[in-house]
Amino acid sequence: MRPKTVFACQECGAQAQKWMGRCPECGAWNSLVEERAVPAGSEERRYSFVPAGAGARLYAEVDSVAAERLSSGIDEFDRVLGGGIVPGSLVLIGGEPGIGKSTLLLQAAAEFARTIGPVLYSSGEESEHQIKSRGDRLGVDGAPLYLLAETCLERILEEIVRLQPALVIVDSVQTVFSVKLQSAPGSIGQVREAATQLLFAAKSHNIPTFLVGHVTKDGSLAGPKALEHVVDTVLYFEGERHHAHRVVRAVKNRFGAVSELGIFEMTERGLRPVPNPSQMFLAERPADAPGSAVLCSIEGSRPILVEVQALVSTSSYGNARRMAIGIDPNRLSLLLAVLEKRAGFNLMADDVFVNVAGGIEVNEPAADLGVAAAVASSVRNRPIRPGTAVFGEVGLAGEVRGISQAPLRVREAVQMGFFRCVLPSGNCAPSDVPDTCELVGVRRLGEALDQLFD
Repeated sequence: MRPKTVFACQECGAQAQKWMGRCPECGAWNSLVEERAVPAGSEERRYSFVPAGAGARLYAEVDSVAAERLSSGIDEFDRVLGGGIVPGSLVLIGGEPGIGKSTLLLQAAAEFARTIGPVLYSSGEESEHQIKSRGDRLGVDGAPLYLLAETCLERILEEIVRLQPALVIVDSVQTVFSVKLQSAPGSIGQVREAATQLLFAAKSHNIPTFLVGHVTKDGSLAGPKALEHVVDTVLYFEGERHHAHRVVRAVKNRFGAVSELGIFEMTERGLRPVPNPSQMFLAERPADAPGSAVLCSIEGSRPILVEVQALVSTSSYGNARRMAIGIDPNRLSLLLAVLEKRAGFNLMADDVFVNVAGGIEVNEPAADLGVAAAVASSVRNRPIRPGTAVFGEVGLAGEVRGISQAPLRVREAVQMGFFRCVLPSGNCAPSDVPDTCELVGVRRLGEALDQLFD
């Protein structure tokens, strides 16, 4: 008898009896893949890490347990995780191929093994000799680090039970398959099964586990919602191939703040943490250059000074170009319209190019005033006053709105040698900042531009 098959969507997991070009549930095109159906009741699996027979408990009877966080040995990595690794947590880290995910985790595994306890590193993409070669380049030696080249989920779980390691790393979850399912590795069913079983193993044995996830063409995690809902923490590894620095960003964290940022520099000896990102991003900033402005962005709990550059030139064609790197292009179009309508700039026939130097992305509204200042500086061909940092949100009426954590931004600017800050008047609180910094509060965009070029 021919085994019964179904067509499963690789994006959302929905099933259909016949192939369709578009998934009826999530609308994804060409995402249905034929898989063998598992008969109902053929296997009984208990999806829970709670002991059998345990019932509901009253909220007041549950003891509050403050688990002590474990250090990975890399300060920037601990910052993104919310202060360290939580025992029993399941962490997913994703990024483009070759960005440095395996390098970072191997460095963290070696440091963790030296200070905390043995680590099991399971890889389904590299052999043990390949991992050892990378470890020799990174200087990994003398640590109780166990290497396992395996893709079978059941064998990985057996090794976890046998070794009882202090940390488990699975690289990557898309290569892991379970013999209980007939679908191919990387399918939505296999990924969900592997992540769920590893979650139960992490919770049952109180072992923190890291999963490496592949990303799709648009930069999101493959099988995104199936993975992001299961794990405790989701980290994204970002960076430009032509820049030396790499950024680890937390987009979900049940044990800490989201949008936390860790910055690393890629070197011959691996990834090196950058304790002062502002200094790195401003190291090559030209002095007295038109079209350059310094703004302070808040990433998680950290203030970072970055340089935003703008170039405005007369268009050679009938349609003016608008290009933005590091900021939202739609936000740039909005700011250009405000500059033209509220500040009297004529930009309709000009090409406008805006770039955040260093390859970092700035998405918060507090960068509006810095972007507008850089564009105005390029149009007037006049540099902004030396030693000036600028930040604030710009409204459609041309008003400069207040922002969050202004004292933290000002202190970071003072620490980097800036002695003048142009910011919203609602955030002018001299008692919260050093006396060495001059605070210039502005209410309108035109008023801010007058202060910047006076």
